[in-house]
Amino acid sequence: MGYAFELAGRTALVTGASSGLGANFARALAESGATVVVAARRADRLEALVAEIKAVGGQAHAVAMDVSDEASIRAGFAEAEVVAGPINIFVANAGVASETMALDQPTCEIDALLSVNLRGVVLSVQEAARRMVAAGSADKQDGRIIIIGSITAEKIFPGAAVYGATKAAVRHLGRSLAREWARKGINVNVIQPGYFLSEMTAPWINSEMGQRLIARFPRRRLRDMTDLNPPLLWLASDASAGITGTVITVDDGQSL
Repeated sequence: MGYAFELAGRTALVTGASSGLGANFARALAESGATVVVAARRADRLEALVAEIKAVGGQAHAVAMDVSDEASIRAGFAEAEVVAGPINIFVANAGVASETMALDQPTCEIDALLSVNLRGVVLSVQEAARRMVAAGSADKQDGRIIIIGSITAEKIFPGAAVYGATKAAVRHLGRSLAREWARKGINVNVIQPGYFLSEMTAPWINSEMGQRLIARFPRRRLRDMTDLNPPLLWLASDASAGITGTVITVDDGQSL
């Protein structure tokens, strides 16, 4: 596909990379020259993605990681450094969704959303930053953390009360950490995707409610998730050296 952001010599770790947006991000980063470590719970899918990236000349490795488990996060980062070297690009993409209306939402579902979408992001970006600092990010100015949020952080959608709350939280988290880590050579930015067709969103998008919502979008369509790649690669590259604490919405006008 080709994008104008050179990432040769950089190493990226992407969580939630076994499918959907995460797998798409891994492909784009590898195509731009980064060595990519893909992380998720479904190891079989990761190996298939690694093979796909290597088949077209990219560099990729797989590590198991469950972002709801602090020990798993630390072990995953440690393994990533062994197989690929210090991580200087981290994409916090892992997440779970819900389409349950608030009055019907069980506690177990609420806990899962908070555990993965909020606590998991906090713990994983914390671990990424620790390792970037240890690798000399303050001097190199090469730390890049990109949190994948959602337009539900700002626009109300049916059945997304708690999910949207977690995304609003990580939006604020990203801006707060950008300020806190500004002198550590780490840029922290947030990308807020709109609705894109993926394995996670397909059941809802293909439902009657989902189709009604798409019909109300300003452009009455869904774009391909590759729309997210240019801003992702820009934020991962040296071209964005002076960009931190920024929130970029990519939604084809869905939140207007």
